[in-house]
Amino acid sequence: MATRTIDLVQNEFYHVYNRGVDKRIIFTEPADYTRFVNLLYLCNASQPVDYRLIQNTHDNVFEFDRSDTLVSIGAYCLMPNHFHLLLTPKTETGVATFMNKLSTSYTMYFNRKHERSGSLFQGTYKAKHATSDEYLKYLYSYIHLNPIGSADDTESFVQAQFAAKYHTAATYQYSSLPDYLGASRPEADILSPMDFPEYFSNSAAMKSELLDWITLNIEG
Repeated sequence: MATRTIDLVQNEFYHVYNRGVDKRIIFTEPADYTRFVNLLYLCNASQPVDYRLIQNTHDNVFEFDRSDTLVSIGAYCLMPNHFHLLLTPKTETGVATFMNKLSTSYTMYFNRKHERSGSLFQGTYKAKHATSDEYLKYLYSYIHLNPIGSADDTESFVQAQFAAKYHTAATYQYSSLPDYLGASRPEADILSPMDFPEYFSNSAAMKSELLDWITLNIEG
């Protein structure tokens, strides 16, 4: 998968991801995860944003009126040394602009906090085009089940019962899965599920899909 340096196509769907340079940890504590989650919302805006000002003027950053957004976010998951996003551009330069704002803002925060300088991420973000309906649907499970391992990491799946693994993923707060499962939290405003195919009509459908995925990988 090549690094993306060009604009991606509107009304298409992309798995966008990146990791820390030299596979370093990029989220060292809950405050780091929270900052990145907040930036997923705030950086998805056509206008510049001042994080400190918004924090000082809003009890909840998700109440900030962003006006026009750059991308629609279908799913996300943050792991200690990398992140995954499911995006579709809303403008010609939507993904590129959003990812630049997101990575720059978080890197500045992280470097200032940890008294370091230089790049935090492993080059420019990577993107894979979801060219089929089957692959796009697969991405919801792949992204949301990162906390328990991927489909290619069979050993991590077989170390525990599937119900326990489902609970781990379902209660992992640094992903969008709780929102799809009916959690009531402000982070749900990050997502624009209406701009993606409706594979899961309700939380029960999402749960069934994930349990099927986990069970298949354990039995396989």
